[in-house]
This record gives sequence, C-alpha cells and structure tokens, in this order.
Amino acid sequence: MGTCLFREEYRQVLISYSIFSMVIDLSDKKIVVVGGGNIATRRVRTLLQFTRNITAIAPKCTMELQELGKTGYVNLITRPVKRSDFDMAYMVIAATNDWKLNDEIYRVCKEEGIYVNVADDKSKCDFYFPGIYMKDEVVVGITASGLDHSRAKKVRIAIQEAMEASDGEDRSAE
Repeated sequence: MGTCLFREEYRQVLISYSIFSMVIDLSDKKIVVVGGGNIATRRVRTLLQFTRNITAIAPKCTMELQELGKTGYVNLITRPVKRSDFDMAYMVIAATNDWKLNDEIYRVCKEEGIYVNVADDKSKCDFYFPGIYMKDEVVVGITASGLDHSRAKKVRIAIQEAMEASDGEDRSAE
C-alpha cells in the first residue's frame, strides 16, 4: 500500500514539475531575439555573457540595443522579422509587444524544431530564462518555472550574497 502511494505522489510531482535545468554551451549556437524593447534588451544583455552569436531583429529598438549593434556585440537588423531569419537558429526569443507576431514566431519555431521562448507566454516556452549569478567559474541559474519571478530573484540574490560571503573565507582547509 505504501509503495502505491509513493508512486502516485511521484507521478504528481512529475506532472507538476516538468522543467529540467541544464547547462548548455551557447558559444557556437545561433540565437535570434525578435523585439527591440526593454525585455529583448535584457535578454540580449544576459545572453552576451555566454555568446556573441546573437542576432536581434526589430524595426525599432532601445538605445542600448542600438549601441550593442554599433559596437559589434550583436548583429542588429532594423526591419520586421522574416521566416528566413530563423535559418540555422538554435533558439529564438520572441519578445515583441505584438501577440500575433509572437504566436507566428512560436508556430514557425515549432515547425522547424527550434527552441523558442515567447517572453510573455509561459505556455509557449521550450525553456525559461533563468536569473543568473556568475562569479569566476561558477554559474548559477535560478527559475521558479515561470511562475514566481520575484521569488526566483530573491533566491538569486541570496545565492549571490552567500557566494560573496564565501569569498572572504579561508580556503586552506579545502
């Protein structure tokens, strides 16, 4: 009887938590960010910590994104997105303020087998954008499965504070 209960509880956990965290080397992966607003800019800023192979596409964009394009950190294309922009893409982030365009990007990516994240629609995300803390060789990504961004941020800050506190500790005992 106890085993059956355990199996049912385990099944419920699997249904509730289907997100698996993993670390991916993005250095040689083509990433496309569609959108030029604040959310797209934040996504690009985070991704730049891991790769320079980023194309941002939007008719208009923030000053910061424009500067990243001018300095060569990002391949910035200032026009509406086209299906061919996704050729050879490993992942696409749809961060526009046009839900119809985001839906179309999602549909195309699913057809083409491209990982996609629609920034404002959890149900249309193959992956979530984690809160990131990096220090030396340590990279920590935190997500609350797209449900509670403020909680994930608090956890990231707590990890950051713990890592910074450990920097002052004597490591000679290791």
